[in-house]
Amino acid sequence: MRKHKPKKRILEPDPRFGDVMVSQFINNLLWQGKKSTAYSIFYQAMDQITAKTSENPHEMWQKALNNVTPHVEVKPKRIGGATFQIPMELRPSRKISLGIKWLIKYSRLRAGRGMADKLANEIIAAAKGEGAAVKKKEDTHKMAESNRAFAHFKS
Repeated sequence: MRKHKPKKRILEPDPRFGDVMVSQFINNLLWQGKKSTAYSIFYQAMDQITAKTSENPHEMWQKALNNVTPHVEVKPKRIGGATFQIPMELRPSRKISLGIKWLIKYSRLRAGRGMADKLANEIIAAAKGEGAAVKKKEDTHKMAESNRAFAHFKS
C-alpha cells in the first residue's frame, strides 16, 4: 500500500479550444509518445465533424463524452469463497477518464480510413446516443443494476 497519494498534475489547456478536458483527451489519444500526431488527429477529427454536421465540434465532443461517461461500475469482491460483482459509485475523475478511454478504444476498433475519420465517426455516433462506447456504458449500468442486491457488501 502506498504511504501517500501522488500529487495531481495540472494540465495546460489545449491551444485551439482552451479546454483542459481536450488536453486530457489528447494525452489519452497519443501513441508511442507522439503528441503532435495526437493533436493533429484530434483537430482533423474536429474539422471532419464540422464538415459532416455543420455544428460546433467542441460542443458535440462534450455531448459525446457526456453520453459515454458512466456513473457506476461493478468491482469483484471475494466473500466466503464466492466472488460477487459489487456495484460502486464512481468518483468524478474516474468517470471522465473511463469515458475518454472508451471513446478512444472504440474509435480505434471502428472500420475506416485513418484514426481522425474513425474518431470523428465515433464522436458523432456517441453524441447521438449510438455507437460502441455508448453501448459499453449501457452494459456497465445494466451489470450494476442486475447486481444491486450485493450493494450492501461494499466496504
